[in-house]
Amino acid sequence: MSPLDDFNHYRPMLFSIAYRMLGSVTDGEDMVQETFLRWQQTPSETVRSAKTYLATIITRLCIDHMRSARVRREEYVGTWLPEPIITQQSHDSTDLMELADSLSTAFLVVMERLSPLERAVFLLRDVFEYDYDEIGHMVGKSPTNCRQILRRAKQHLAAQRPRFPVSKSQQEQIRSHFLDASSKGDLQDLLLLLAKDVTFCSDGGGLVVAAIKPLHGAMKVARFLLAVRRKWLPHSVSRLVEINGQPGIIQYLDGNIHSVTTFEIVGDCIQSIYSVRNPEKLERICKDLSLDR
Repeated sequence: MSPLDDFNHYRPMLFSIAYRMLGSVTDGEDMVQETFLRWQQTPSETVRSAKTYLATIITRLCIDHMRSARVRREEYVGTWLPEPIITQQSHDSTDLMELADSLSTAFLVVMERLSPLERAVFLLRDVFEYDYDEIGHMVGKSPTNCRQILRRAKQHLAAQRPRFPVSKSQQEQIRSHFLDASSKGDLQDLLLLLAKDVTFCSDGGGLVVAAIKPLHGAMKVARFLLAVRRKWLPHSVSRLVEINGQPGIIQYLDGNIHSVTTFEIVGDCIQSIYSVRNPEKLERICKDLSLDR
């Protein structure tokens, strides 16, 4: 294959790495474009494996970007959530569930606890299944150091990730019950769906009205959701869509997207609710949905 063919072949993989690293479609696409520019300047005779070489470029770009973006993230108004993306409906196989899990909002939020280097090593090993020698070359560390970094990353994440995955059909059923209870304003039915220590996070980015701090506790979250529905969204329209590999809800108000909601479901209860309202983070979904019409 030509260098251009090689790049186009691995382009989806490159975006997958960048999006999971950065939690942003726009930034991920910028990293892919910068990778292409650097790839064009690379003599083909110096490349043993196009896949590894391209993955190395984009991984290092993402690590540098995360380090430089830290100050901007700290100044973000309210809760920062990853930019949602529409994904394709898929069959409920184990492999596909694991891939979808690494795309989920809950997973990307938990990944924010890791340093850029820990995040890169964790993703390259556990999601993209590179060996330690390859990872060491990509991040400029020895294979032994990469093993230690991965162990440290897993320790940081151990208490934050559900041990038992919930099937897609279970997730869809709970989403439907949540939407039904919310639409009817049924407090008791909504409480039955929420874990006692449920958390609600809303991301408005300081551009639209949103809860500045996360809300905790079933009663507090349920009453808040029903109050918002009753006061601001009595005539809203809901659309069931797969978001970040998980069943999600797009809420429309006056023909425009009001919010995109996803869930972390543990057992038969909703553990976390993530609502993205920041219009800058909804632009891509608006474009994708307009292309479907």
